[in-house]
Amino acid sequence: MRTRSALVYSVLRLLAFFVPFGIFMLIPIMREYYWLSAIFAALIGLSLSMIFLRRPLDEVTTGLAERRARSKDERSDEEVEDGALPGPEAGSTTDAAQDRPQA
Repeated sequence: MRTRSALVYSVLRLLAFFVPFGIFMLIPIMREYYWLSAIFAALIGLSLSMIFLRRPLDEVTTGLAERRARSKDERSDEEVEDGALPGPEAGSTTDAAQDRPQA
C-alpha cells in the first residue's frame, strides 16, 4: 500500500465531511443545533465519498491486500493460536485423570 494513496483518501474523506459542516455552520439556525449539522454533514460526506471516492478506496484496499499477501508470517490463524498454547499436554484432561490414584 502506498502511503500517498491512503493519505489522499483520508484527506478527501475528511473534506467531504468538514466542507458541508462548515457551510451548515454559516446558517444561524444550524449553529444552535450543531449536532443536526454534524448528522447532515456526515450523511452528505458519506454520499459524496461513495460516489466520487471509489477509485482512491480501491487503491487503498488493493494495497492493503497486496501487503497482507506479501507478509512474512504466512501462518494461518489456527496455527498462531495453537502456537500460543504452552504445550501439548496443557489442554488434555486424560493426563490429569491418569495422575489421580484409583481407589
